[in-house]
Amino acid sequence: MSDANQTIDELGRRARDAAADLALRSRGEKDAVLLAMADALVAATDEILAANAQDVERGRAGDIGDAMIDRLTLTAERIAAIADQVRGVAALPDPVGEVVRGYTMPNGVRVQQIRVPMGVVGIIYEGRPNVTVDGAVLCLKSGNAVLLRGSSSAASSNAALVEILRRTAAEHGFPADAIQGVPSEDRATVSALLHARGLVDVVIPRGGAGLIQHVVTNSTVPVIETGVGNVHVYVDSSADEEMALAITENSKVRRPSVCNAAETLLVHHDVAESFLPKIAQRLRAAGVTLHADEQSRAILGDDAVPATDEDWDTEYLSLDLAVGVVDSLDAAVGHIREHGSGHTEAIVTSSLEAARRFSMQVDAAAVMVNASTAFTDGGEFGFGAEIGISTQKLHARGPMALPELTTTTYLVQGEGQIRGAS
Repeated sequence: MSDANQTIDELGRRARDAAADLALRSRGEKDAVLLAMADALVAATDEILAANAQDVERGRAGDIGDAMIDRLTLTAERIAAIADQVRGVAALPDPVGEVVRGYTMPNGVRVQQIRVPMGVVGIIYEGRPNVTVDGAVLCLKSGNAVLLRGSSSAASSNAALVEILRRTAAEHGFPADAIQGVPSEDRATVSALLHARGLVDVVIPRGGAGLIQHVVTNSTVPVIETGVGNVHVYVDSSADEEMALAITENSKVRRPSVCNAAETLLVHHDVAESFLPKIAQRLRAAGVTLHADEQSRAILGDDAVPATDEDWDTEYLSLDLAVGVVDSLDAAVGHIREHGSGHTEAIVTSSLEAARRFSMQVDAAAVMVNASTAFTDGGEFGFGAEIGISTQKLHARGPMALPELTTTTYLVQGEGQIRGAS
């Protein structure tokens, strides 16, 4: 057995023991430890920031790019926000034990389908330290043990966060091994985790397209696929112009390095002459580079660079935006169905019929009607936090939180009934 396989085997066995313990914990017990974890994170702000500074320094030296630096960087405000999300998770209902459906058969046998933990969840993610906390607390609240395999770019930050969470768990009588970090210095641990079938019940990748495809293609453990965000905003011919300007700007500029940021703007040709110069002025003021098709460049001029075929399929995660003019709602939907990633799509329109058709025809985990794409987020949806945004259709889709980290068991209760011959 290789060193990486042995490491995952040891971590997985400890995680399974911890999961058995968590399965018996009440909501009150879990909520109490989560609230303590939130306080512990705030109290350890200086410790976390010192560790994070090491990662950021290495990242800048390695020229990993502004988008990745933004995702990697923690501040006191971001740590406070992470702690608030932990408190939000504590306030949510516990899905474990929820009766999905129940009935009594004619022979008196009672059947209940109830939510139960997955068991051991493996999360493989890139340089976002907040995922360490989100994954840990969502798994704990849903009764799962978690193996956290972050990237080497965030190694110091992740190690500090895991240690704080483990220490707090132990102080409150929980098994510290409910939360374990997987060493990131050896890339072989990813492969070992993907092949730990029997020890790990599900793997969730969270990161760029390359990471996600590697996990989906190579894992023998079941995978819940979280997807890249090639997100579109479509401005319909009936759109309120001021609303469309605000939604487009917010969708692109608010935080361009996250997966719900808009990457393509599609504008109906009836409003393009009026709308495009106004949105271009706003976006350029924010530092956005426009990659425009021929019709858009005819309106915007040489300040927009010509769009290539690759632009329509690119998740920029930066201050770049592909811009196209379309002849109809059907053309917009067709473009999105060809180039979209199934994450989030938005329409700005005053037409109820256009909104209905768009919502029914685009294939996405979230559809926004007259709202910013930035709202596709577990916290914004009231989930407290999210483990990721699933773009697949089984077993979960959209922002994943507590219910999506459970499966179900059929509990059948009788009073001695037996089944007769067929």
